[in-house]
Amino acid sequence: MSAPSSGTRTFHMIEAVPERLEGAPRQLRRRWSDEFKAQVVAEALEPGASVSAIAHRLGIHPSQLFTWRRAALNARKLSTEPARCEIAAASTGEAVIEVVIGDAVVRAGADVDEAHLQRVIRAVRSA
Repeated sequence: MSAPSSGTRTFHMIEAVPERLEGAPRQLRRRWSDEFKAQVVAEALEPGASVSAIAHRLGIHPSQLFTWRRAALNARKLSTEPARCEIAAASTGEAVIEVVIGDAVVRAGADVDEAHLQRVIRAVRSA
């Protein structure tokens, strides 16, 4: 056992104040602004970006950033814009079906099998 101390004990109060991130909320449960999320997700989607490193730098858990990124990618896949379909004449004189799905354009001859065209459109939508 140690011998009792005969000296006076002194205590020092240390106060730690974390820095607030721009866009970080003040509540106990943090609620991030949509602008902040969009900015962070855009950074995380850059080629070669490390999601874990970005999350660490911002003081958020990596799983949170992975969730935001996944939601953004899923939102891009699920386009609310319906497919547009037009029938036009090709330069060769035969009719062509043109289906626009988001950024993709599917062109097929008017004599294409309907079941085959449906499979192609499903594949484009799921890609």
